[in-house]
Amino acid sequence: MKNKMIFGFHAVTSRLRHEASSVEEIFVDASRQDGRMHDLIAAAKAVGVRIMPVDSARLDKIVGTRRHQGVIAFASELSLARNLDELLDAIDGPPLLLILDGITDPHNLGACLRVADGVGAHAVIVPKDRAVGLNATAAKVASGAAETVPYITVTNLARTMRELKERDILLIGTTDDADKGLYEADFTGPAALVMGSEGEGMRRLTRETCDVLVGIPMFGSVESLNVSVASGVCLYEARRQRLAREG
Repeated sequence: MKNKMIFGFHAVTSRLRHEASSVEEIFVDASRQDGRMHDLIAAAKAVGVRIMPVDSARLDKIVGTRRHQGVIAFASELSLARNLDELLDAIDGPPLLLILDGITDPHNLGACLRVADGVGAHAVIVPKDRAVGLNATAAKVASGAAETVPYITVTNLARTMRELKERDILLIGTTDDADKGLYEADFTGPAALVMGSEGEGMRRLTRETCDVLVGIPMFGSVESLNVSVASGVCLYEARRQRLAREG
């Protein structure tokens, strides 16, 4: 199985916590002697993961950036649910999904995963092409959410959306020119929130496949929100509606 690189304290600690057996080795900045580094090294040694102290310059070279916080891990791919049908069959209650159509910025993808984890979404669904993919930068920004939220890549997004509709999952797309506002949408049943790319929004076929189009009310001078912020606003509205219904 192909190994992947993970860097940053949150991402590496989360992998050790959730799937320590997948971690092959961890490179750490030998000059860091603080409590946070000591705790991570102790956690790794407790589960038998090899620690490789190196200088900071080598870490910079491995990652290609200095934003690694002095810790890099190499680990095998997780065995999180990757099959959408199996995932949906295992969900207890109405599914809440996040569909991202063509996100190209790994920072936005990581932030969307973090939001999805925070709100308790069951999965993030993305197209195989025209998307950034779950790389090391996205995993770091996700702060552990890449290890807990099923991340499902599909070959044909529109077809997958039609299959979700066949399961009676409401597809709620977001767009600036929608006639309906976010707070008019009903997220209490099985639902998938569909977000478009950072610049162009949803592709035409993605938009046409949605059941409902909604817009986030904007009261200031800017016309739209960053895709990860917009995902957070919409997903927490969905969670609010569900909690209100349960209460």
